[in-house]
Amino acid sequence: MIRLFLISFFILSCSTTHQTQLKVLLDLPSDLKEISAIEIIPQSNLYWMVNDSGNTNHLFGINKKGKIERKIEITNVQNHDWEDLASDLEGNLFIADTGNNHQDRKNLAFYKIPNPSTFKEDKIEAEIIQYYFPEQEKFPPKKKKYLFDVEATFYFEGYLYLITKNRSSKFDGIAKLYKIPAQKGKHAAQYLASFKTCDEIKTCQITAAAISPDQKQIALLGHDKVWLFHNFQQDHFFNGSLKIIELEHNSQKESLCFLNNQTLLIADEKKKNEGGNLYLIKL
Repeated sequence: MIRLFLISFFILSCSTTHQTQLKVLLDLPSDLKEISAIEIIPQSNLYWMVNDSGNTNHLFGINKKGKIERKIEITNVQNHDWEDLASDLEGNLFIADTGNNHQDRKNLAFYKIPNPSTFKEDKIEAEIIQYYFPEQEKFPPKKKKYLFDVEATFYFEGYLYLITKNRSSKFDGIAKLYKIPAQKGKHAAQYLASFKTCDEIKTCQITAAAISPDQKQIALLGHDKVWLFHNFQQDHFFNGSLKIIELEHNSQKESLCFLNNQTLLIADEKKKNEGGNLYLIKL
């Protein structure tokens, strides 16, 4: 506990805070009213998106006008709770079926499909990458140990990185970083580090993550802010410099990616007459 506190204190003491306004880039189609992820990949001019639990097992390719241009069915898996998208340098996509609201899942997985630019079919089978948390012994655990939900993932140098969404009944803002090999099999998630966001559960849970094209920045998303890490070494992401970006806008934001090294794309879910947009912010 002392070590964790010191790590968190060091990070927060080296942080800076900035405010920015979101620019609405486009309205999302009605098929994506529960959008949970967005990704940009090489050789494609589309935004790739998925919905979360309760929706079909489809990957959507959206053009710059907000229209669905590709709709790819992943035929050998279900959408238990798709929460994020990641991609490697070749544009292979990893669909993160990592949502675990009730902490009782034993089928947590990523679904890898090849770069959609390399095939034209509207159906494809995925390679399945399973994982588990060695620390979890009960399904579900006690509510004070609801620490095994993940909505934020990214790919880096052969590994998939997972950042937990703290659902503990005694919320303390702690998010944990794990990694697994980005290859077929069933892997034990390796714990790496922890990061304290803030103390308000409604705005301090992490709902998405992304890595910049130059691999030098990590962005984490909340409903009204972004945590941006840079100046880190290897995968010691939380030891880097931290910039907190206040978005001046609170909505159910669960989707994030880098458009380029200086620009982020963010999307939120449609709630009544609000949200359902793709936004842009300059860093």
